This record gives sequence, C-alpha cells and structure tokens, in this order.
Amino acid sequence: MTVEIAVRPRGPYSLALSARFASDATRTFRDGILTAIVDAGRGPEVAAARQSSDGTITLRAESVVGADRLRWILAVDDDHSEFLRRVRGDPLLGHASRDLRGLRPVRVGTVTHALLRAYCGQLIEAKRARRLEQKIIRTVCTAHAGLHVPPSTADLGALAPARLRELGLHGRRAASLVRICRALDLERLHAVPTTAVASRLGRERGLGPWSVGVVCLQGLGRFDHGLVGDLALVKLLRALRGREVEGWETAELVEPYGEFAGVASVYLIAGFAAGLVPVSATRAA
Repeated sequence: MTVEIAVRPRGPYSLALSARFASDATRTFRDGILTAIVDAGRGPEVAAARQSSDGTITLRAESVVGADRLRWILAVDDDHSEFLRRVRGDPLLGHASRDLRGLRPVRVGTVTHALLRAYCGQLIEAKRARRLEQKIIRTVCTAHAGLHVPPSTADLGALAPARLRELGLHGRRAASLVRICRALDLERLHAVPTTAVASRLGRERGLGPWSVGVVCLQGLGRFDHGLVGDLALVKLLRALRGREVEGWETAELVEPYGEFAGVASVYLIAGFAAGLVPVSATRAA
C-alpha cells in the first residue's frame, strides 16, 4: 500500500533550500526529491517528498503515519513568517531573510540521531563530522532500501564506548554518548519544554550550548534555541569584530531573536555562506 498526500506549507517554504544539505545515511535529496527512512511505529518504511511549482509538497509513504513523520521532519507546518517579518529590516538578516525566505530548518528522524550528530560535530569541520556520523550509522543501524534506519537509544546504548572509538569518535564523547543513551529515553524529550531540555542535557559531560542547540533544533524541532558556538557563527562574528572570538561570544548573535534563535542561527549561517550578510557595513556601523 502506498499513501500520497498533497500539503500546502504554512508560510514561505522551499524544499530545495531547506533540504539542499539534508542527505545523510538515512536519507537523500536528489533531483528535487527527498527520500528518507522513517519510523512509522510498526517498523521502518520509505517516504519521499517533492515540491511542485505551485509550492505544494507531495508526500509519498507506505502509510499515513510514515507520511506524517516525513511531514514533521521537513517542518512543513511550522510557519516562520513572523520571524521573517521581524527581521525584514535587520542589519544582519534583512537581506538573507528576503533571498532565503523559503529556508526552514529540517529535522532528523530521531532525537538520538541529533545527539549523535552533535557529538560527531564537536570541534571538527562539517564534512569530516558528516562522514563520521554516516560511518557510525551505516555500521550500527539496520540497512533498509539502500539507506539506513535512524539510530535509536537502544542502538547506541548497546555499544561499548570502545566500539565507537574504533569508528572514529573521540573516547570521552563516545563514553558520554553511550551513557546518555543508556540512561535516557531521548524521544520523551519531545514532551519537555526547551529550557528544561537545555538544563538537563547541559549537565551531561561533553554537551555544551552548541550540542544542545543541535538536539533542540534538529532532534526536537524547536525554533527557540540557538546554535551558540557553531564554527560558522564564530567565523561570522570574527569577521564582524575583526579579531579572534570565543564560541560563547556567538550568543550575542542569536539571543536578540528570542523564540526564533534557532531559525536565526540557520539564516545567519546560510546567509553568511551565500554572501548575504553585510559584514563590512555592519562592522563599520
């Protein structure tokens, strides 16, 4: 059985912009189609999404639950129009918010996947981090239809930290990741307020503001926790201030955006990469 659902996104939405870097061990984005392995409750299934010229998103899956799961991953219903309205005249984000207005942060299939991504991404450049993440998922998680099932706490909690070290994850991070997966049902964090999630995860060894931000934004779909300490934001702030900066200083870039701090992080990173953040003019001002 195949289910096909046509959805009109709430607010501006571009699948091409939002999913352009979404490919990983659990999904691919090719020729305008995102194909992912999702957990539909009764086991993994293949789900796919494409966007028509009129903006409609067509979701295909093996069940309604699978289609709804992909719908959440793509953040189709999470309108960020208010954010765009607020930053229209913003000196940093005004230009980026107009050129990238359909960009919306996409999520990963499980909170555990987001936590793994956070640990893999600490203090190394993005391409190396993604290769490490994919290597771990392809080794640990079940293959399905040419991709892999998103990792669960059971998958990673069953590992010895030494096995993750063999795969390339730093020893302390490996031990911390396994410990958290054994101690917490991470999917239950969906029912916990962001401040409580940040407080709880922030007490774990090896999880700083950036890692918590990745879990909140990509694992829980929260817009209100910024990616403080992201290396791209460090580079942006360095360019703005003309000096070396520490990761914690990037909080000044995202905190002004309040409940949209996570979305602002994504727009700052994408806008800076695309040359849409007026660094020289803002620095002079």
